[in-house]
Amino acid sequence: MPVPRPTRRKGIIALVLGLVAVAILCALGTWQVERLHWKQAIIERIDARIHAAPQTADAIETQVKATGDVEYLPVTVTGRFLNGAERFFLSTFEGQSGWNVHVPMDIGGNRFVIVNRGFVPYELKDPAKRPQSQIEGETTVTGLARDVYAEKPFFMIPDNDIGRNQFFWRSLPDITAGAGLPAGAKVLDFVVDAGEGRAPGGWPAGGTTVIDIPNNHLQYAITWYGLALVLAAMLGYQVYRAWRPVTPSGPDGA
Repeated sequence: MPVPRPTRRKGIIALVLGLVAVAILCALGTWQVERLHWKQAIIERIDARIHAAPQTADAIETQVKATGDVEYLPVTVTGRFLNGAERFFLSTFEGQSGWNVHVPMDIGGNRFVIVNRGFVPYELKDPAKRPQSQIEGETTVTGLARDVYAEKPFFMIPDNDIGRNQFFWRSLPDITAGAGLPAGAKVLDFVVDAGEGRAPGGWPAGGTTVIDIPNNHLQYAITWYGLALVLAAMLGYQVYRAWRPVTPSGPDGA
């Protein structure tokens, strides 16, 4: 028994709907290509930044005021740690869970910069358990500048718990609350992630900055364009079935 062909009216409706779907799929593919170029530009900019020569704290602060973006710019700062004002950010490092230790550094002129000295395991949160890490006197740190935020960058990030000294996002007012900074102190508007290397005694361990910019837009674009091609081929077949000439069959058409 022959399979009935769709009517031409149904074929026209299917064609129109199919063409709309093909157009949407192509638009999604084109959008992913645009995102691909955008993401590649970001990755290239970050790569150029992290391999640049370190700048001074003043130069980084000037750029903060000019652009608001100093993420991953190399910087060198020299000053004295306020060891009694350590702040702890939940973190992981080389498969361990623990904390990134952030400490105000006095860089002179009643100015301070927050330095992320690096990672310590959970059990070493108490500085009394790592007394060698409490560097006294002037020291120099070279690392990467990190942007700070006026509000949480993502709504699912927990609030900083100042009372329990547990932090989840870089808020200068939260970090400096209760830090015992002198009156009129100026805190620079960025954080310094210390570069690779360990403090005396082994902890904190620097070099904890994670730079992971996923770029899967090419695969997404291929997927959308591929679906558009498959759908276009199916539409072509349906159009052929709907509009091909009818071949007589049976005794009268033999």
